[in-house]
Amino acid sequence: MSATSACTVYKGGVRQCEVPIHAVRQSLRDPDVFIWLGLQEPDAAVLQTVGRELNLHELAVEDAHRAHQRPKIETYPDSLFVVLHPVWLDAGEVRAGEAHLLVGRQFLVSVRHNVTTTFARVRERVESAPARLAQGAGFILYAILDDVVDNYMPVVDQFEDRLEQLEGDSFLGRTDREVFTRLYGLQRQLLSLRRAVVPLRDVCAELMSRQDEVIPTELKVWFRDVDDHVIRIAAAIDNMLETLAAVMQVNLAFVTVHQNDVAKKFAGWGAILAIPALIFSLYGMNFRHMPELRWSLGYPLVLLATGAACMLLYRWLKRSGWL
Repeated sequence: MSATSACTVYKGGVRQCEVPIHAVRQSLRDPDVFIWLGLQEPDAAVLQTVGRELNLHELAVEDAHRAHQRPKIETYPDSLFVVLHPVWLDAGEVRAGEAHLLVGRQFLVSVRHNVTTTFARVRERVESAPARLAQGAGFILYAILDDVVDNYMPVVDQFEDRLEQLEGDSFLGRTDREVFTRLYGLQRQLLSLRRAVVPLRDVCAELMSRQDEVIPTELKVWFRDVDDHVIRIAAAIDNMLETLAAVMQVNLAFVTVHQNDVAKKFAGWGAILAIPALIFSLYGMNFRHMPELRWSLGYPLVLLATGAACMLLYRWLKRSGWL
């Protein structure tokens, strides 16, 4: 099921009206007009109609219909196709979606997949700056890209808080299954976020180097600012991954130390139990001539000697740290 959030006509940086999809081509006959069409998980028929109205390349239309694509930018004769992975926090949990942007000189089509939120905040932002919005659909592309990147920061901050807590638990010697599960879960989410962030370097580089009407020269400084944010976020993620790897190594070291302590305790008690086992097995042999068997104090002396030997060995192992 597809849904159209808005198909808005702009002229001179000012919002004019809403138009149906089948009237887009007619609206764009004015060279000073551009539109922003927002779609939520559209079906193939809707995208085919959009493609005909905007004269989009069939590969771009096909890609816009398919979710589960990596962040990227692709260039077509009269348009750009950009894939972004927006993330947001929902009750403390990280959620991720996918946004496809089809951008031309007079249009921007935003297609959202698995994204419950809209770009309403971005729309309000660009409409409040008509002078910049007059630069065309390229400014909307910048605003969406900047909003997506800015939303990475609260997620990164939450990951840093989680990592700090896990680091504290690890150095306190907590090595239970829950800690390991949380460590691997955080690593998986960090890698997922990194896959969404790092490709944006190439996207920003492509947008800053373009020489056409889609991205005016005046906008390149804005994309450079987004690229700077992407670099800092990617560096923060890499630092967290390095710290996380160190924390995991510490946890494994604690586990190894704990296992060694257990093994030493077993070995120590085994040595103590070996003394009575040796002595009692000696007197269990069926020899006829064993002088101690005829002593009236033989039994208590053997028990006393066995207990004393075990106690001496226990104290020695205790001092050496084995018990």
